Amino acid sequence: MSLRILLLSTSLMLAACSSPNPYSPQSTPLPPAPAAAAQTFDRSAYPAAPRDYGRYRSWAWQNGQLPAGAGWADPAQIAELLANSLDQHGLRPTQGGAKAALLVSSQIRTERRQVETYDDRGAYYGHSPYGNTYGMAGSVPLRRTYEEHYLIVQVRLIEAASGVEVWSNSAENRTTDDGQAARNKVLRQTIQDALSNYPPAP
Repeated sequence: MSLRILLLSTSLMLAACSSPNPYSPQSTPLPPAPAAAAQTFDRSAYPAAPRDYGRYRSWAWQNGQLPAGAGWADPAQIAELLANSLDQHGLRPTQGGAKAALLVSSQIRTERRQVETYDDRGAYYGHSPYGNTYGMAGSVPLRRTYEEHYLIVQVRLIEAASGVEVWSNSAENRTTDDGQAARNKVLRQTIQDALSNYPPAP
């Protein structure tokens, strides 16, 4: 009896599997794209193309003005040192009224900074070298404050065609009062440091 029931249930299951599926796949078609979609380009969806710094070959002072002096360096001297450093990076000043690829802007200033130092040799406890005595010696921390002068140079390069700043950097070095020759050396080094990473690595 149980075998007959098992066969009957198996037959019913097979019949159910062979019956047609009452559900059929259906999809709603997408609405047509607006007419302006074919003419619209979303630039924000794509990364910006790397800038080709190799196409910048010439430069001129922004607004035709030399860099301002810094008290102990006149504008003509700063302009000469900056032009020489730009030349080392493949940038030449425009000649004969030609249009420059880059406009150069520079800011040079000096800054005073307070520096504090502490002299503390610590404490000592042990046998005294003078006789058979023990003792303890200590020192009070000595605070010293002095002033240092720094020269800060900032250089900005602006694309002449678009007016967009394409590169900028700044550098600083400590100055001394060892005479004009030493100051000129610090100025030259600081300008070179400010332009050291031009053009930037891709």
